[in-house]
Amino acid sequence: MSDQSAPSLKTIIYPVDDLARAKTVFTALLGAAPTTDETYYVQYSLDGQEIGLDPNGVKKGMTGPVGYWHVTDLAATRDAVLAAGGSVDQAVQDFGGRLVGTVKDAAGNVIGLIQNG
Repeated sequence: MSDQSAPSLKTIIYPVDDLARAKTVFTALLGAAPTTDETYYVQYSLDGQEIGLDPNGVKKGMTGPVGYWHVTDLAATRDAVLAAGGSVDQAVQDFGGRLVGTVKDAAGNVIGLIQNG
């Protein structure tokens, strides 16, 4: 596999129940303003790392932060995980031009997948 197609873990999304309060904490922690600041999602981008705050995460079943692997072919990656004994957690959705979904490994750990459009 070439470096360009190798999956990379570069997005972590935290479920939050108070977006304004969480944004204040993460802005202080990271020492930077958000690069995306919407009522439905806040994201910080630092040195190639994306840190997201999802105010709807708890409603979607998130119980803690989820790491998202950036892949070139989300469907093929998901199918490989399923064939290896994983399961679908959340169906793939288009989120602003990115395909996003989650699977679970054989132990039930959530694995996020992102394919840029």
